[in-house]
Amino acid sequence: MRHTRAKSLALTACLFLFLLSVTRAQVSDPRSRAVPAGAPEISYTVSMARPQTHLFEVEARLSYRGAAPASLDLVMPVWTPGSYLVREFERHVQEFDARDGGGKTLNWTKTDKDTWRVEAAGAREVRVRYAVFANELSVRTADLNDRHAFWNNANLLMYPDGFLGAPATVKVEPFGDWKIATTLPAANGAPNTFRAEDFDILYDSPFLVSNFKTISFEVRGVPHRIVIDGEGNYDPERLRRDVPRILETEVEMMGEMPHRDYTFFLLLGPARSGLEHLNSASLTQRRFGFGTQSELLDFYSDLISHEYFHLWNVKRIRPDALGPFDYTRENYTRLLWVAEGVTTYYEDRFLQRAGLMNDRQYLQLMAGEMQKLQQTPGRLLQSLEEASFDAWIEYYRPDEQTINSAVSYYDKGAVVGLLLDLEIRGRSGGARSLDDVMRALYKDFFKQGRNYTPEDFQREAERAAGASLEEFFRRFVRGREELDYDAALAWAGLRLDTTSDAAGRPAPAVADLGATLEEKDGRLTVRNVPAGTAAYEQGLSAADQIVAVDGYRATLAFLNQRISDKRPGEQLTLTVFRGDELRTLSFKLGAHTAAAYRILPRPDATEQQRRNYQAWLGAPFPK
Repeated sequence: MRHTRAKSLALTACLFLFLLSVTRAQVSDPRSRAVPAGAPEISYTVSMARPQTHLFEVEARLSYRGAAPASLDLVMPVWTPGSYLVREFERHVQEFDARDGGGKTLNWTKTDKDTWRVEAAGAREVRVRYAVFANELSVRTADLNDRHAFWNNANLLMYPDGFLGAPATVKVEPFGDWKIATTLPAANGAPNTFRAEDFDILYDSPFLVSNFKTISFEVRGVPHRIVIDGEGNYDPERLRRDVPRILETEVEMMGEMPHRDYTFFLLLGPARSGLEHLNSASLTQRRFGFGTQSELLDFYSDLISHEYFHLWNVKRIRPDALGPFDYTRENYTRLLWVAEGVTTYYEDRFLQRAGLMNDRQYLQLMAGEMQKLQQTPGRLLQSLEEASFDAWIEYYRPDEQTINSAVSYYDKGAVVGLLLDLEIRGRSGGARSLDDVMRALYKDFFKQGRNYTPEDFQREAERAAGASLEEFFRRFVRGREELDYDAALAWAGLRLDTTSDAAGRPAPAVADLGATLEEKDGRLTVRNVPAGTAAYEQGLSAADQIVAVDGYRATLAFLNQRISDKRPGEQLTLTVFRGDELRTLSFKLGAHTAAAYRILPRPDATEQQRRNYQAWLGAPFPK
């Protein structure tokens, strides 16, 4: 999964579809579930006859060789892998009905929030029908309207309890002339019908049904496609040219392709997000978010590069608890900082390696990540392992206190990934890097049918470094100490400048209130108040509505101008509504250094440090 951040030969369509028909089968996973004895033949039909109602119509058929058990439980997943939050998909189910193969009604009851128990009464076939309301366009959920249908199967399809290892088929009845895109292989002899070897594969294979467009290309002879739903200002030829370059760098690093085909499902709309799957990724992107070079690089980094690297890191190199999954509850791990944070570290490295940005642009991005982390007070209260473990209750549910109590395992994980890479390079004399750790995890864990633990990851990092990294992991992964940027960057002859502006001039100390504000519909409100700021220490609260500044009508522009006209230590008076109560608050403004973090070459860099820089970033040491 990717959070959002402010930051080679084309095949013909016919050949591409032919190749997909013969290569669509998933690459087997040695950790796959065994097919349970007595498994019924399981098939689903998903219909969308009235898309304007946002209701999918689902039929599940369970056919038994003999009589069905006296009762059977059908379970709706409560979360979807890659997005670590219990989302309660069962709350969208309605009109549940159960019958036998002859149409006779079977009794049923709900035994808990996500389980329907059907009294099968010895029937040889059980048919269950229900509707699912789908009106949320995101990579994690399902959306049906008069323009398209998109869903993750965990959002729609119940599984028979005890049979997650059984195969299943899905027949799709599209609305009108809509086309179907999925990575599941076609079932032989059945139109619009697809087969999954087990439910882990089924739940890892989304569907897009619409009048989508397709961009096709190859990477090392393997067919890839970008399936685009919606209109926008993207340039298909630019995507066809640039995207394979990014993917090739990832394959080159990891040494092999673990898939036989790959699909990016690109849904154009109001927001940006991504979700990884076994041989695909679901992406949402702002429909007019391709216009500038900066927007395009953000799209390539946050979505294309990040989600594709999950082919290895997460989908195959799996943290301890992440698969096979329990779809009814949280699956806790302390390794999301590796699964997501290290992937975030690599997302820009792959763009730099692919030549889509240079070494200085890359260092500027990493300096920005460091500055964002240092402006998060919660970094001092929550470790990376704690942030990973608490993702289920915190990351997807931020509130006004999150900035003060928590840290993002994406953001800090990316920075620690950089520091760990440099630590390994330094300890090994430049012979090894974090690349070697990822390749070792792929070879020694995925290919051996094992998930890895926090201890395994540290051990592989130490093996690459040729030395103990206990202090590094104790301080920066399990602990909450401030990161030592300069100590890490020194290996490559670099330092972190935190005192200058973007042009390199000394950054002045300016007056600062410290609160994060937002202006919407003519109202200026406080979104959060970072700890240690003047606003925090002197009593401004989240959700306060600011109506006047020094006795004048408040707007965000006026407040910022008023603050910029003052010096640190001077007074500012705010009139606010706190709930229904009008209050007047006086603040002694704090000081803020208006610096832009920059990673700069050390003037005294040695020849060895200059060579280290070249080895790391593949570019001459900057002058």
